[in-house]
Amino acid sequence: MQMHVLYPAMTALASPPEAPRESEASQAQHWDARLWGALFVLCGALFLDGLDVSMVGVALPSIGADLGLSTGDLQWVVSGYVLGYGGLLLLGGRTADILGRRSVFLAAVAVFAVASLLGGIASDGGVLIATRFIKGVAAAFTVPAGLSIVTTTFAEGPARNRALSIYAACGATGFSAGLIFGGLLTEIGWRWTFIVPGPIALLVLLAGIRLIPRDKVDPAERQGFDLLGAISVSAAMLLLVRTVVTAPEVGWGAGEVLGGFAISAALMITFVLIERRVKHPLVRLGILRSGSLVRANLAAVAVFGSYVAFQFIATLYLQNLLEWSALQTALAFLPAGLLVATVAPRIGKVADRIGTAPILVVGFVAFVSGYLLFMRIDASPTYIVDILPTMLLLGIGFAFCFPALNMQATAGVADHEQGLASGLVNTSFQVGGAVVLAIAAAIVTSQAGVSTDPQTLLDAYRPALGVVAGISAAGLLVSLSGVLVRQRQSAVAVASADES
Repeated sequence: MQMHVLYPAMTALASPPEAPRESEASQAQHWDARLWGALFVLCGALFLDGLDVSMVGVALPSIGADLGLSTGDLQWVVSGYVLGYGGLLLLGGRTADILGRRSVFLAAVAVFAVASLLGGIASDGGVLIATRFIKGVAAAFTVPAGLSIVTTTFAEGPARNRALSIYAACGATGFSAGLIFGGLLTEIGWRWTFIVPGPIALLVLLAGIRLIPRDKVDPAERQGFDLLGAISVSAAMLLLVRTVVTAPEVGWGAGEVLGGFAISAALMITFVLIERRVKHPLVRLGILRSGSLVRANLAAVAVFGSYVAFQFIATLYLQNLLEWSALQTALAFLPAGLLVATVAPRIGKVADRIGTAPILVVGFVAFVSGYLLFMRIDASPTYIVDILPTMLLLGIGFAFCFPALNMQATAGVADHEQGLASGLVNTSFQVGGAVVLAIAAAIVTSQAGVSTDPQTLLDAYRPALGVVAGISAAGLLVSLSGVLVRQRQSAVAVASADES
């Protein structure tokens, strides 16, 4: 069973329910060469993350054949990364706020580079999976740190929206390029898919040392680091992600799975109790009173959860049923990535005019339509008629939703909590991806088992696609609620103005 997983980092963007107001600061901010250079470095790190994950996804069959890994072991080449990334995002985001975003970002990029090179020379499956976990941990610090550097460097409003749109497009471009390069490099040898990101990460590190501005950190924040909160929430998230990714294999009703969920819930309750009492909490619970931030996080779960599950099902369909090669599969997904790279950088200007809530509605309509169209699949499709329309609709969905989500999740958040907001939305992306993927995998496995009969496989894929479409429809409802909230706020504002 082969599986490609879309990188979290394509995941990183959100926006406010109302149109951002162009502040004097954003009007006056001049994008000089150094500012462009800093953005280029941050985009380079996100591009690298997308490139790395998609290349490894394409190489999975070759890795399994060379190292003698079973399907379950191969899953952990992907899940090991997801475990490190999704489990430590909240810690990574808040650590960037407390210890300094620049320092955390550069240190994590260095770890990523070393882990890439070690993975390339690994001769044991366990060592390879360990390097993937380490790279996931590194991403848990680079992604929220990088996103918070963007949001604190560029003034809220048009300048930030423009920067976030460019940032999102780079993540999508990296993932799309990784699909192609992964297919080509795998032909030479799968180890190159691990080795190539290493030197690129070193270049990003050297450029970042020169171009990323230093940030000021309040010494009092460092002294008040919430160690108990960090341990409890990290343990809870690590256990939750691990339980979710192992559930399809051992069974959702297994004692190991039920116990994992119970212990994770107990750790989260402990974390909340700690945060309510400590002077300097790791996660200020009051930040969750922001309706736009909560909607952004719920929408992030729906976006990434539905897409990762769809990609898993579509890859099985193309490779196992239609017997396409890894490169052919990558090319099938390519139009979506190209559309994101072309359209996403322009979403910032649209958000300036109409806000992010309407953008998210359009994006989710495209997602739901694309998933429903794909449910028509049969054993002898025509790419242009049966597959391409879905890929184009998914490209539109990503191009609209990812920039808008990053804007919404970070709008109105104080600079000293930007890392926290970034960590929250990225955690939502990853948890959504892990949970919905596990559900889809369980449905396919229970329906098809080890059968290779085309009709049996199609009968297994369709209900899983129905779940994917349903999750995306739930995201659409969340986004529509944001539009209604904005309309209500506008009506109240007009009424107040009339009374005065």
